[in-house]
Amino acid sequence: MVRVISLIYGLYLLLPIALLLVGSLGGNWTNTLLPTGITGQWYADLWLDTSFRKAFVSSLVVAMSACAINTVLALPLAYALYHGARRGGSLAARIVSATPVAVPTITLAFGYMIVFNTDLAPWLGSMPLLIAAHAILTLPYLTNTLLTDLRHLDLGRLEQAAATLGASGWQQFTGIVLPSLRQSLISGLVMVAAISVGEFGVSNLLTSFQNRTYPVVLLQAFYGATGFACAATVILLVLASASALLSSSLVKQRA
Repeated sequence: MVRVISLIYGLYLLLPIALLLVGSLGGNWTNTLLPTGITGQWYADLWLDTSFRKAFVSSLVVAMSACAINTVLALPLAYALYHGARRGGSLAARIVSATPVAVPTITLAFGYMIVFNTDLAPWLGSMPLLIAAHAILTLPYLTNTLLTDLRHLDLGRLEQAAATLGASGWQQFTGIVLPSLRQSLISGLVMVAAISVGEFGVSNLLTSFQNRTYPVVLLQAFYGATGFACAATVILLVLASASALLSSSLVKQRA
């Protein structure tokens, strides 16, 4: 029974992806179950489309900027939460862990729209606001990754040993914590980049026409040629899959 349920669930997940692959190579797909003909023209058209190239660059800029911001914020935050939880202050760590589930992205986007669409802060549609939203959205994921690794490695004992040898708090952080978290930080940043590139809800509400990200332009493509939209979606799936494989390989290497 478990195998049957797993097989049905796997087919449920893989069937839409298979249809996208077929549609991206199909010549015509209108009022039929499957497309007719085989062509690679949709990928060529996608490469020549300036709006998609610009949206792809915008998504990369937003994702890389969010990774940079999260690196600066998540490392000290996870470190502080780790020591706070050891002293009995685990509530803050639980709040950070539950944030991605407890706070939907659409709620965050509407909050930004209300706050930053005023005369005092007229920043709605700007690239800095979009980057800040993606950074805040993905920060709990990286923090949870680092916090989990801190607990798994039990670095508190190494820090205590270093303290008995006269190491300061900063020396403990830079000499023990940072080298130990290097691989988990990289795998977490890959996950952050994948989430940011594929994020649609926040981007759709906060972006402007000049700063449209890849998923926003992708939605508009489905109102036109189906094969073109399928090819654009396949590219996004390839990027997300590559990021997931890279992140998982880094985690396995760490283990």
